[in-house]
Amino acid sequence: MPEPEGLKKAILIIDDEENMRHMLQTMLRRYGYLIETAENGAQGLEKIGQRPFDFVLCDIKMPRMDGMAFLKASREHLQNTTVIMMSAYGSIDLAIEAMKLGAYDFISKPFKNEEIRLTLKKAEERERLKSENLQLKDKIQRIGGDLSFGNMVGKSQAMQQVFSMALKVARFDSTVLITGESGSGKELIAQGIHRESERKAGPMIPVNCASIPESLMESELFGHTKGAFTGADKDKKGLFELAQEGTLFLDEIGEIPFSLQPKLLRVLQEGEVRPVGGTKSKSIDVRVIAATSRELGKEIAAGHFREDLFYRLNVVPIVLPPLRQRTDDIPRLCRFFINRFNESLNTRIENISSAAMAALMRHDWPGNVRELENAIERAIVLAEGRTLEADNFFGGTTSAADSHPGENEDASDGGFSLKVAKARLEARMIRKALAATEGNRTHAAGLLEISHPSLLSKMKLYGIK
Repeated sequence: MPEPEGLKKAILIIDDEENMRHMLQTMLRRYGYLIETAENGAQGLEKIGQRPFDFVLCDIKMPRMDGMAFLKASREHLQNTTVIMMSAYGSIDLAIEAMKLGAYDFISKPFKNEEIRLTLKKAEERERLKSENLQLKDKIQRIGGDLSFGNMVGKSQAMQQVFSMALKVARFDSTVLITGESGSGKELIAQGIHRESERKAGPMIPVNCASIPESLMESELFGHTKGAFTGADKDKKGLFELAQEGTLFLDEIGEIPFSLQPKLLRVLQEGEVRPVGGTKSKSIDVRVIAATSRELGKEIAAGHFREDLFYRLNVVPIVLPPLRQRTDDIPRLCRFFINRFNESLNTRIENISSAAMAALMRHDWPGNVRELENAIERAIVLAEGRTLEADNFFGGTTSAADSHPGENEDASDGGFSLKVAKARLEARMIRKALAATEGNRTHAAGLLEISHPSLLSKMKLYGIK
């Protein structure tokens, strides 16, 4: 099916030799270009003043106005046009002079047809890259203006650098490893990368490696065949297959069992998965973004994480700063969450008092943005008017040192509220259990004698990483 006229590239051929014009016109039309011709630089100057061209093929030696004079006279009309000069009297000095005047390339006559075609293709690729770079710069500028990336908000220099890096890497299929404390927004960055990528039409599948029992993880990731194990009554696709032509987000990758890490490494290297119980591998086309709040360097040293898997995942590292290192973002984040909760909770909160904002700015936010989000929601629920006051936050305290549940057991911090005291005690015991189990949430839940989902829910509530 022929390409629509409006999509074809337009070329102006300027040459005083009729045979040359005819030969180039016939050849380039066959390759799908729209062609116009001119006998000399003066005619060429008239034509570029009448309409834009994608390319100009211009001879140097011509009567009335030669190629060099044409280049000098047409600068203001050729800002978005690629000019290729041609001459039978070629020399390096002449080529350099032409390029100083704005020419993209220089071809010596006589030339082969394929040489012209390849030069044009190279020029087209250059123009495509220029266009992509301009779009990228425009997006980066919009990020700077909107102070957001996807669903993330941040005006601090640290977050602007994160947004810029994420936008750049989105154009490629390279594996990304996002590191940062719990609640800092790792999944939101992954979602933003997916939405800005060429895979955005495909699925974005998040999986929390810490929430899948070790015995089921291989089947969840790679799938299984019927009869592979007790209860496998039919074939099941794994998450890698379900993410075909899209993105798989492996959150808390540091929790993946050591025994499964070689199989994950093979998938990343070979682009193939083999279901549990299967005899054949299946090709996959999936972009992997991983994230962790653990320090994988320490995990490698302790023998809990494979070094080769780390390097395969850490092709492009993105480090998210904790909220305490970007307190400039807190007012904007508060406004973002207030607007969102006003809509979802059908409330009409208008602002935050200066005393409340001062307390929020002093707090160290161990739970990061997730903790701030929970604090805003809780304050909106407790608020009496349209302004969030200091006593709507942190159980009624305004001191950052006293505002974190579990850090201080003095009953006076929360008045006589049993609810506040219980919250402080729960947060304190959860932290102790996590410390005792070196962050293993399953074992910590056992020590606390609660279910794993209940532990995760309480950790989210108290902003515990």
